[in-house]
Amino acid sequence: MTNLPDLPATVHYEQRGAVAIIRLNRPDLRNAADSATSHAVHHALNHAEADDSIGAIILTGTGDRAFCSGMDLKEAGRVGAGTGLVPGAGFLGITERNCPKPLIAAVNGAAVAGGMEAALACDLVVASQDAVFGLPEIKRGMVAFAGGVQRIARALPRQKAFEIIFSGAYYGAAEFQALGLVNRVVPQDRVLDEALALADEILANSWHCLRLAKQLHQVARDGTLQQAIDWGHEHGAALMNSADSREGIAAYNQGRAAGFSNGTAI
Repeated sequence: MTNLPDLPATVHYEQRGAVAIIRLNRPDLRNAADSATSHAVHHALNHAEADDSIGAIILTGTGDRAFCSGMDLKEAGRVGAGTGLVPGAGFLGITERNCPKPLIAAVNGAAVAGGMEAALACDLVVASQDAVFGLPEIKRGMVAFAGGVQRIARALPRQKAFEIIFSGAYYGAAEFQALGLVNRVVPQDRVLDEALALADEILANSWHCLRLAKQLHQVARDGTLQQAIDWGHEHGAALMNSADSREGIAAYNQGRAAGFSNGTAI
């Protein structure tokens, strides 16, 4: 296990090939995040984003009980609610982050409260078949304002969204997969391996295009269709006429695998 030298023991950082794995390491507290842990994840994400050898990032938790159970309520009891919020980046430094690289949640157990908000902030979600999701803040006199309500509102029809928001109930991984909120459901001991396989699958493509596709998706999600089409035209050269596009076309015509400039400047 490699680690960044200035991370606390509550967060582990590991690089496997072109993938950074950031792991919450508070299994005795169901990987709840206090302020120090949340800021450490934020630091690890910053490091992974800045490292050109990293193409994708996986967020996961230690153990088989929880991915993340949200903010540390014991700390909140001492200093007030809202612990774990990084200014400008949200809970765990992720729920308000605009990460340029593919971000995968490997949900190894319960992803509830801020943990569900963090999972929803990822681009792809691989979940254990025993994982549960939920926004129980409403049961504690709070509202999941760090991205949970907002992303559920965008992702689901009104009635189902309000059921999840108003009830504070827990939902199984299979149900969230049926709703389109989870990509793959696997046995618990396969979660990280499946997330790594998914990362390898997407990283076989042009990293340059993966980042541009994320930007275009965000424009399409947040603006009008015409704004997204206009953005495509404005960035047409980068989208369609780069070194990677020329290599991809040449590889197709020559019947070989493309050798994209992944991890290097394009």
